[in-house]
Amino acid sequence: MTKVIVVIGAGSIGQAIARRVSAGKHVLLADLKKENADAAAKVLRDAGFETTTAAVDVSSRASVHALVETAVALGNVTGVIHAAGVSPSQASPATILKVDLYGTALALEEFGNVIADGGAGVVIASQSGHRLPGLTTEQNTALALTPVEELLALPMLQPDQIKDSLHAYQMAKRGNSLRVMAEAVRWGKRGARVNTISPGIIMTPLANDELTGPRGPGYRRMIEVSAARRAGTPDEVGTVGALLMGADGAFITGSDFLMDGGATAAYWFGELAGIMPSHS
Repeated sequence: MTKVIVVIGAGSIGQAIARRVSAGKHVLLADLKKENADAAAKVLRDAGFETTTAAVDVSSRASVHALVETAVALGNVTGVIHAAGVSPSQASPATILKVDLYGTALALEEFGNVIADGGAGVVIASQSGHRLPGLTTEQNTALALTPVEELLALPMLQPDQIKDSLHAYQMAKRGNSLRVMAEAVRWGKRGARVNTISPGIIMTPLANDELTGPRGPGYRRMIEVSAARRAGTPDEVGTVGALLMGADGAFITGSDFLMDGGATAAYWFGELAGIMPSHS
């Protein structure tokens, strides 16, 4: 039967991972805007990949479930690359929590029900999740295990607790890595694995929005004092994604890989420590 790789969020990071893991497989590209998925599909088709496209709203269970049904109709779902999301400069706190936190939990649940034995998933989180102070054990458990449809009702996620988009984004991305750890247990019962990648500043259209937005100076400072002294590329994330989804990563599941050129190290213990607010 055909092996299917599902890419949710057809931007440059999702495409970069897909190119490394989808040879000989069918790629189902899904995005909120189908024209984005179609554009990505053309690039992949021109590079020799077999593709199908779909529109998906990750904040809608009906929409995500319809995508699952489309994927299953194409063959065995052996890979899921979840790269959909909105950034702090793009949306309100409520929208960020709905898309980045709830939407990710929903995709993990729905695709975890159909992922094939030997399959693997990767969720794109963010270095931002590493900027929050430690949560309590109870908060960690709540973000990891609260039923999807009850997640946004958690007291810690209400407007009196989450007062700006950056805090919402940090909480959502911390929640992604915790959710993936919990889902790794469930996926493991199907013989599948799932991990998180937490990239730093990767040069994508979303990053360009941030660099030219109100937090731009902070982002540029973050790059300047990081060990790498540059932003990352989608291809570098693709390399880590390929490790986590391939045979070389067979012993890795429920993990979160921070790849940010050392920016978070500088934030906690270097030149950024104590002198700047958290930036994604």
